[in-house]
Amino acid sequence: MQAIQIEAPGGPEAMKLAELPTPQPGPGEALVRIEAAGVNFIDVYQRMGVYKLPLPARLGMEGAGVIESLGIARDGAPQGFAVGQRVSWAQQQGAYATHLAVPLEKLVQVPDDVTLEVACATMLQGFTAHYLINDTFPIKAGQTLLQYAGAGGTGRLLSQLAKQKGARVIAAVGSDAKAELAKSGGADEVIVLSRLNFEEEVKRLTNGQGVDVVYDSVGKDTFDGSIKALKRRGMLVLFGQSSGAVAPIDPQRLSAAGSLFFTRPTLGHHIATRAEMVARADELLGKIAAGKLDVRIGARFSLAEAGAAHRALEGRGTTGKVLLIP
Repeated sequence: MQAIQIEAPGGPEAMKLAELPTPQPGPGEALVRIEAAGVNFIDVYQRMGVYKLPLPARLGMEGAGVIESLGIARDGAPQGFAVGQRVSWAQQQGAYATHLAVPLEKLVQVPDDVTLEVACATMLQGFTAHYLINDTFPIKAGQTLLQYAGAGGTGRLLSQLAKQKGARVIAAVGSDAKAELAKSGGADEVIVLSRLNFEEEVKRLTNGQGVDVVYDSVGKDTFDGSIKALKRRGMLVLFGQSSGAVAPIDPQRLSAAGSLFFTRPTLGHHIATRAEMVARADELLGKIAAGKLDVRIGARFSLAEAGAAHRALEGRGTTGKVLLIP
């Protein structure tokens, strides 16, 4: 098999395409031939050593493909998987590869009318959008949210899911081209950060009140603006840090800005049980199959082009989901 591997933390050039023995599935595992692997900022953080992995390390936390073989049965492992079945998963390391042994607990079955590429693109970003608007700050009809990277994979999914709940969506993006993509994902209003005064525009769009919740995936560059964008007793949900880590914050700032709420959720705590993961996957993939959720594939790269995929992601030159196609 082929896989992307890093021997030491570094830039995109640290990722090397390696020839490795094809694994055999252990008890309660399936060997999956990977058809698509998702590229995410968590992969960048792992490559750089911000999130540390035992070395040498293989990257990639989500994928989709076809089961080639199954290990022996194990007590407690989910039933119903078979050779030839189409599956996808999230949070199993090593998806930048042609093959991966995946615990059955991590796999979800892909409906026949959903492509493997779309299923892969729905895992991490879809799960994230789903828990943000259903659990972290449960969106209700009539509420207004602000999110950044509205043209990205998570952003467009979050907009669509929030609109289905009757919310008003304000999306912030970096260019006019991204503004059009954000609107196609359901955003009611779009702020192009390079052309408008962000704080003034949020206040104008909300009649000076601010928004109920900010879903902030950017971090350092947007944190202060996010606090200023909130209405009294609003919530700031920081779920990423694509621009860098946020500096320590004095809780008094939250009080002075309107008795604000602040939380830093992570996906792992929202798909910690198989039942919760499957419920999220079933809803998301079911909406896609029914034509009620549009998942946009923004770019496809080969395994050998993993470095280029990371450069594009880090340079914020991507929209929609970035995939590696082994």
